[in-house]
Amino acid sequence: MATLEATQRQAFRRQLLRWFDRYARDLPWRHTSDPYSIWVSEIMLQQTQVVTVERYYHRFLDRFPDVQSLASASEEDVLLLWEGLGYYRRARSMHRAAKQIVELFDGRFPNKFSDVRSLPGIGKYTAGAILSIALDQRHPILEANTIRLFSRLLGYRGDPLDREGQQLLWQFADQILPRKKVGRFNQALMEVGSLVCLPHDPQCHACPVRGTCKAFESGLQATIPSHKKKISYESLHEAAVIVRRGNKVLLRRCRSDERWAGLWDFPRFEITSKGAANRQSELRRKTEELTGIDISLAQNITTIKHGVTRYRITLECYAARYVAHKHRQRRSTQKWVSWSALSDYPLSVTGRKISRLKGPIFATQQPKS
Repeated sequence: MATLEATQRQAFRRQLLRWFDRYARDLPWRHTSDPYSIWVSEIMLQQTQVVTVERYYHRFLDRFPDVQSLASASEEDVLLLWEGLGYYRRARSMHRAAKQIVELFDGRFPNKFSDVRSLPGIGKYTAGAILSIALDQRHPILEANTIRLFSRLLGYRGDPLDREGQQLLWQFADQILPRKKVGRFNQALMEVGSLVCLPHDPQCHACPVRGTCKAFESGLQATIPSHKKKISYESLHEAAVIVRRGNKVLLRRCRSDERWAGLWDFPRFEITSKGAANRQSELRRKTEELTGIDISLAQNITTIKHGVTRYRITLECYAARYVAHKHRQRRSTQKWVSWSALSDYPLSVTGRKISRLKGPIFATQQPKS
């Protein structure tokens, strides 16, 4: 493994912390040492940009200021506060973890690495980040920004995500840790990776540790780390049906095996038919299969294109009227909701977009008596 001599490690830490003191962003979670608050920020920051998280962080903590308040909340309330951040599994895992903390640790966020690591949704990196930042415990970290930074510092040309690469980078992360100011040091590493050691066009001239960087020395910043394989996206064609019954619309709660588990949504399913008549037949049949409700002729009101993980989805949105119940669904899985009450339900991003289409939805003709 590539190593740094003791004097090099000391210089590296000193340069990094000096840079952080001068250039660190003023982020709200950097003004607390509360493990719970730092946990919230770390989960929110997974796969989400800082500027987005800043808008949610205070609002979430205002509603759930401690573990007990989060644990006692309903999952629906948690998801409603999370709406728009995406990757809703994070919120559901946090909710389960809060309940576990109350049950097993008397409502106090644990301070042992093994205990933190045992909580739902918390991996090796997140546990180390929380405990080092909140309690200054000596734990290394490795996430997207530091993977890139360490790969370039070491001049590592292999895949940083495979077993060999991960072992090398975790060892390096542990080797360079100081004995004190560990949390600040770890934050400085992530900050350099986020602001300077960029995926494309890294700002090497502004890097405080470029003198230690093998990639900079060899001019290999553009090729290290090795590029991920391109994701192969799958196209999906789906329909969302907004079913009216008087001044209310039908919502259903997504099952645990569905894309937006726990969220409420308009009836939605994949469509395959061609031609207007066939499409109407498919919409009516699949709406009944999903909800137990027969609908009238469905009118297309808009089409939304969006992406979810590896899928690229074309979503056709239809307005239709309730005709009759063909079979009953459990009340806990679907509800008739007034339009003004939609804001009280956690919806997916596209579900929320549909909820802003009151005009075209309620402009559909009522059946003649």
